[in-house]
Amino acid sequence: MHGSNKTTKSGPTNSKRTLRWLAILCLATTVCNIGAYLFDYGVPLGFVSINVLAFLCIWYCIRRPDRTIHFQPQELADHMLQVQETERHRLSRELHDDIGQMLTAAKLQSDWMQRRAPEDLHPHCIMLNSILDETLAKVRDVSAILNPRQLASLGLEASLRAHLLRTLADTPILWSLECQQRLAGIPEEMAVAAFRITQEAVTNMLRHAQAKNLLVRIQRRPEGLSLMVSDDGTGFSPASNPGQQGQRGMAGMIERATLLGGHLTVESSPGHGTHIHALFPWAPRARDRAEISKDS
Repeated sequence: MHGSNKTTKSGPTNSKRTLRWLAILCLATTVCNIGAYLFDYGVPLGFVSINVLAFLCIWYCIRRPDRTIHFQPQELADHMLQVQETERHRLSRELHDDIGQMLTAAKLQSDWMQRRAPEDLHPHCIMLNSILDETLAKVRDVSAILNPRQLASLGLEASLRAHLLRTLADTPILWSLECQQRLAGIPEEMAVAAFRITQEAVTNMLRHAQAKNLLVRIQRRPEGLSLMVSDDGTGFSPASNPGQQGQRGMAGMIERATLLGGHLTVESSPGHGTHIHALFPWAPRARDRAEISKDS
């Protein structure tokens, strides 16, 4: 991954300046005490020794090498993304394994009650079964969104296609996923970021855009992986600072691209749809793998 590493020094300058003044004062006191001792003015040798030791300690503190803290933003960004994905996986597992199993057990009990309930209670049992089925389906959908398990096994293109099929199945939206190149060799964090950005873009479209058509295009370029999500919806006015102006979903997409050393742009205006473009630059080793996969 790209991203310049910056080094920030610890140890305030003011502290160094204070130590220098203390050293000067201590040196002056030490010289005076040594002179008084040599001229037999009754200054104890132990007192002179303490002054000498204090001066040497302060001088050492001034001359020792600066301790530095190396902040490496890209490593911190990788860790943040890893923590986020780990938490998503944990929530997905709890939804799928715990809540999903409880809902399945409730569904079985409801079926048992329906078979034994009087005729006048059958409509209520049928409604209960329908609610449980819908809730279980929602839980599975949320679990799949939180943890796209197919990313590791199927790859980015197939995972996006499965997500679009599932998400847009009951909508009138006509959608297309264009990917004319093999996407083998793409780093996992890059695939996850592209998947999450597409998720957020599609969710925003369904909530606000009233779009009729959606296009998702993935391209392998020499400079990096390109992702484009475009719709013909109502559009909006992109904020200059989405995080501070309430566009949290957009801010999250920009943050994901930025943390990987890339960038994300949004082109939209009321009545003219929305066009989102993200570019994730190749790391040196990933660039080599990408070129090999492109040629194969």
